[in-house]
Formats: sequence, C-alpha cells, structure tokens
Amino acid sequence: MDTVPMTSTGAGNLLHEIASRMPYMAPAMRQIAELVLGDPERARTMTITELSDAAGVADSTVSRFVRELGLDGYRSLRLGIAEATFATRAAAAGPETQYVYEGISRDEPPDSVIGKVERSSAEALRQTAQRLHPEALSAAVDLIENASVIAFVAQGLSSVAADAGVMRFIRAGRKCLLFHDQSVQIMSATNLTAGDVVIGISDSGRTDAIVDTMRIARSHGAATIAVTSDADSPLVGVADVALFTATIPGGGLYGESVTSKWGQLLVIDALYATFAARRFDQTLEHLEETYTAAIQHSRMA
Repeated sequence: MDTVPMTSTGAGNLLHEIASRMPYMAPAMRQIAELVLGDPERARTMTITELSDAAGVADSTVSRFVRELGLDGYRSLRLGIAEATFATRAAAAGPETQYVYEGISRDEPPDSVIGKVERSSAEALRQTAQRLHPEALSAAVDLIENASVIAFVAQGLSSVAADAGVMRFIRAGRKCLLFHDQSVQIMSATNLTAGDVVIGISDSGRTDAIVDTMRIARSHGAATIAVTSDADSPLVGVADVALFTATIPGGGLYGESVTSKWGQLLVIDALYATFAARRFDQTLEHLEETYTAAIQHSRMA
C-alpha cells in the first residue's frame, strides 16, 4: 500500500489515523496498531525495541508502520500518541454533557451550530476517503459489473445512502431493488441467486435485519458488499467485500454517529463513479435516455 501523509486535524488525529488504516494493514503491522490503540499510555513510553517486542514483530516492522502513517520517525509516533492521549484525558475531565446532535448542546447559537456541523461532516468525509481502499472498491465494482440485480438493504439514516445508490445505478442502466420494510428485505433475499449482488449499509454493522438479509442472500449464491464503519462487525462477516466508512463515535441518545451518512454517501458515489468510468459510453447513453424520459420534462423552462 502506498504511504499517504497524514493531515493534521487535531491532537487526537494520530489515533484516529491508526484506527482508520488498521483494517487494511498487513497482519504484523495490525498487531502494532492493536497494541497502540489498546494501551496508548503504555505505547507512548516505549522504545522502538520495547514496542516491537510487545507486539511480537521486528524493529523493521515498526519502522514500516511509522512510514505507513506518513511520519518522519519513531519519535514523531511517540509524540503523536502523547498528544492524542493528552487530548483524550482533557476531554474526559470535562463535565458530562448531553447533546441533541453531535456536539450541539443546550442553547447553542446558530453560528456555532453551523461550524460544528460543518466540521463533523467534513471529518466524516475525510476519514471515509482514507479508509476507502482502492483495491476493495475495485473488487466491489467487479461484483456490480457482473450483477443481474443490485439489491440495497438499509435501515434508518442509512436508507439515505441506499436511495442514492438506487438512483445512481438505475441511471447507469442497472436493475436495482430497495425495500424499506425490514421483513420484506429479509424475504427478498430468498429470491436472490448467483449473479445478483446485495449492498448492505449499516454504520454499526450490527443491525439484525441487514445482517440476516446479507446472510440469506449469500446462502443462495448472491455476492455481498458491506458498507460499515466497524471492521469487526457481523456485517463484515457475511460480506464478500467490505468498504469502510468513518469511525467517528456517536454520542448521547443517538448511539451512533449521525454524520455517518456523509461517509456512506461518499462510498456510494465512489462505487457509482468507478463503475461509470469503466463503462463510460454505456453510462452516458443511459444518462441521456433517463434524463429525456424522466427528468427533462419535469424541469421548469
């Protein structure tokens, strides 16, 4: 994997960076990532040899891990971990606050709301772009190219991305299915066969109906694609290809990140755009036909 330099977006950025890249790391480097994320306080005090011994890898693997993060040396890794742990402690020391949206508290003024929503949405897009591995994206498009039917399954806010996926791929000339009732989603999976593909969208990757739909469809021979933020979720376990979105934690009564929809939309757009780029002429033809048939006449002159 090519090394992509980190962009600094705050003191906690390094640990977020490690978490976002971990699913795509080689096994040895993933061992280092798990150790750092599991106990950053301990990791920041270790020498390179102590860290490599604790992770069960060679010193050279730690050096490759550092380069993978775009850092200029092991000292930068330790400093980055120290800054991140300090920021975490400072946040934990503050008073417990309830939010009605991510970071939005009682009587938040409009200018502050705009800024916070903008920043959280931009961070969701940034992290998702970093986690969206080109090889996984290409493998997912391979499945879509060969599919007779693309079935989308989602619940709640994730349905926004599913609706967008149907619109994108129907306009590109593909047959699509989307049932919003979860019972119908599960029943429809029994009718999918080899040559069909299911795209399951869930931020947590733990929505029972979506996991069950993917599992049943897969048992009937359909290919499966997961769009989720959790690399260890049950949804990934029933997917042929997994595409990962931002790992921004949710809060309060929402439980999951309410800005996760931006990452999901980015993944859907990337799937469509990659597919369309491969089938450029055919997609243009379908775009023109669908525009003439269903869009042009509805627009005001």
